[in-house]
Amino acid sequence: MGKLDGRVAVVTGGSSGIGLAAAKRLVADGAYVFITGRRKAELDAAVAEIGRNVSALQGDVSKLADLERIFANVRNAKGRVDVLFANAGVAESAPLGEITEEHFDRHFDINVKGALFTVQTALPLLSDGASVILTSSVVGSKGFAGRSVYSATKAALRSFARTWTSDLKKRRIRVNVVSPGATDTPGLRDLSKTDGDGLATLYRDRVPLGRVGRPDDVAGAVSFLASDDSSYITGTELFVDGGLAQV
Repeated sequence: MGKLDGRVAVVTGGSSGIGLAAAKRLVADGAYVFITGRRKAELDAAVAEIGRNVSALQGDVSKLADLERIFANVRNAKGRVDVLFANAGVAESAPLGEITEEHFDRHFDINVKGALFTVQTALPLLSDGASVILTSSVVGSKGFAGRSVYSATKAALRSFARTWTSDLKKRRIRVNVVSPGATDTPGLRDLSKTDGDGLATLYRDRVPLGRVGRPDDVAGAVSFLASDDSSYITGTELFVDGGLAQV
């Protein structure tokens, strides 16, 4: 028996990195999972890797028409959503003085607008007592140079979790944030312009636990927040950062 047996989950940005690891963990714990992403080839590869109890729905979370189509497909297939992991996001560097309007719009369209309308579009399908999980980041609490726009989007998600907890309390829908630290994903490799060994060197002395995080580390936290193990937890931020933002 899995702790998510019979649950229906949607994971946006589920074709790689943290999203893919979370989708695999949710399936292993008994859920049926829909993953979304913009690129069909990556979605197909993710479905093959997960192997069972998974469907892929191509779309861009920053486009409302895509979100409406995605959740119409979920409704037709399963009729409800018990777990919503709004994970899709983008991270790029730009120091103050070099921030362009395009950089700003891209981050807020995907990270903030995308998360907001993912949850709002899913609302009619969310079961009473459902779990909504947003992917924020330690950057929402830290002040890393060159990350001001990205960091602001992640801080916005933390605020969403608080207000949506109040908005949805009558339906007992729990809204929480998972905030990864330095995690070895394709996104962080691109952002840091290095490989896995380079990430380990870059962060080893900055992380109290002495290593870079793995997507599976975050996936375990997502599964916890999705399950009844966290039934009395809502409106909170769970850091999965090896202590990076804590000391």
